[in-house]
Amino acid sequence: MARLAREGDVYIASFTRLEVVRGMRQHEREATFQLLDSLITHPLDSGTADLAGELIRTWRGQGITLHGPDAIIAASAIRTGATLVTTNPRHFPMEEFPLLAVDEEGQLTPVPSAARRSDARP
Repeated sequence: MARLAREGDVYIASFTRLEVVRGMRQHEREATFQLLDSLITHPLDSGTADLAGELIRTWRGQGITLHGPDAIIAASAIRTGATLVTTNPRHFPMEEFPLLAVDEEGQLTPVPSAARRSDARP
């Protein structure tokens, strides 16, 4: 996280924030909210919702299923101009933003645009 913060603002999509909060354990509550509150939460506004719907529709036309939460996260990255960091890079075949895969140890690996479609969920 420190590396990302050194490179600029660090955003979190509102839906990602929801996913983190619903998955936290009670003893993690204070640390979790401290981390979340250190990030800029991108709201699910009408522009982000519309773009998420367009992403789902466009990729469906290419035979690739994007799920609503992933489309919201991708739309948030596009609208903020952010690099998307994820443990699930195959969920994000679009090329409109830089994509970094993060592993269990926190290592970041760039995902080239050419590799995204081949990893997409059918």
